[in-house]
Amino acid sequence: MTAAPRMPGPDVQVPTRMLVEALVRADLTVDTGELYATANLLGMTDQQVRLCIKRLVAEGRFTHEGRGRKALLRAAGTTEQTMGLDVEFVAHAFRQDAGIAPWDGTWHLVAFAVPETARTARDALRVALTRLGGASIQGGLYLSANPWEPYVENHARHLNILDHLTFATTRDLRQGDQDDPAALARALWPLAELAELYHRLTAVAQLRRERLHDHAGLSEPQRLTIAVELAAEFTRIMEADPLLPPQLLPQPWPGTQARALVAQCWSLLDESAGPDGENIRLFRLYGDMTRPAAART
Repeated sequence: MTAAPRMPGPDVQVPTRMLVEALVRADLTVDTGELYATANLLGMTDQQVRLCIKRLVAEGRFTHEGRGRKALLRAAGTTEQTMGLDVEFVAHAFRQDAGIAPWDGTWHLVAFAVPETARTARDALRVALTRLGGASIQGGLYLSANPWEPYVENHARHLNILDHLTFATTRDLRQGDQDDPAALARALWPLAELAELYHRLTAVAQLRRERLHDHAGLSEPQRLTIAVELAAEFTRIMEADPLLPPQLLPQPWPGTQARALVAQCWSLLDESAGPDGENIRLFRLYGDMTRPAAART
């Protein structure tokens, strides 16, 4: 089989580890023949794939049965729970895009004063707050426009520092003389950088949509390649996005268009699915997340 030429436009970097996890099937196995074929289309060498498999097995995330391209990987331990995006957060983003998750004007604050003896836990908490979309106001004070208290509390309990946290809400936030919510959002979050990432995702999705419109000539590895590239780029931006309400964002916000395009691509991927396509966990996960949005476009 001759591989299709690489599509022009933004170059999508797919981590080898993400590729392996993307090809996990419903029975939690990975067909290594399919893995190597897709990896080659993504520009990865067989050696890269072999080294990644070795690391994943050493970490206890997968077991390895057989040899070479006829081997089978099987997800082990808690691997399934740690793969991919949080469906709940992605669904919330699509609800915001549809205008069915309006902001009530409430800011959610978390303050912490964790002692130096628990520095590791304190650093881990900062990372968690940022990943949950929080912005640092000053010192140990973080802010979110979304009701994040249950998620923050779970992280704090896990780190055994909940007693060092204080939760508060306010509808009257001011920094210096500035109290306009949209202006505060521009000052606290890197919206220009996020917009650029979404413009990139739009460019990536547009090219893949064009390819999928003529899906009759797509082989299964080529279809999987498109799916993995979309998932990699989508994951990269969604993990960085604080999911601010539309009322706090410049309009039109490029994230809305980018997510709509990804939803359309996934709809086309569903249409072109081969007999084994629905067995791939990635397709079920993203299909479930994007199907309602695709139906609205």
